[in-house]
Amino acid sequence: MIIKTKYKLCRRLGANIFEKCQTQKFTLSEVKKGGDKKLKRKKMLSEYGSRLIEKQKLRFAYGIREKQLSRYVKEAMAKQGKDIAEDLYARLETRLDNVVYRLGLAPTRAMARQIVSHGHIMLNNKKITIPSYQVKKNDLIAIRKESGSKAIFSDLKEKRKDILSANWLNFDFQKKEGKMIGLPKLENEEIFDFKSILEFYGR
Repeated sequence: MIIKTKYKLCRRLGANIFEKCQTQKFTLSEVKKGGDKKLKRKKMLSEYGSRLIEKQKLRFAYGIREKQLSRYVKEAMAKQGKDIAEDLYARLETRLDNVVYRLGLAPTRAMARQIVSHGHIMLNNKKITIPSYQVKKNDLIAIRKESGSKAIFSDLKEKRKDILSANWLNFDFQKKEGKMIGLPKLENEEIFDFKSILEFYGR
């Protein structure tokens, strides 16, 4: 997805769903645009419209297709005795591409998907090329030995210094290996309204 398209989505959905929209460059461009345009009255959204936007924010942020998100929702709803929103969040966060991103091995989820697809990541000593592969507790995520010298994996300690690591993951710099030590908790997520998303699919 090209940068201009991402900027448009960030403006339309009203959230910093892409890393590109969390930069100073994007902020300055928005300030400039605001100064050049007359203030427009925002259109009031219906309940359906609001829920649709929440769903789209989630889908674009994780870089998944509508069919994939719909399947995740159905699987979460089918789990009896579990918090549906919590289960859905866990399914999204424990995708291999997202785990690679959360570990700081890639600057964006899109790059993490590419890294996984190109076979640079090992899961429990086995090469996995499926970005949607579900990582489980105590699984080991490592950079493939043959890929360790690639530029994207150089100076990992320096690149990760400003990253707020997920508390359900840890990373060993010497081994270039991460481990899933727990499960992601929904209370740490502030961007998405899972209640509205579930209401959209339950309509």
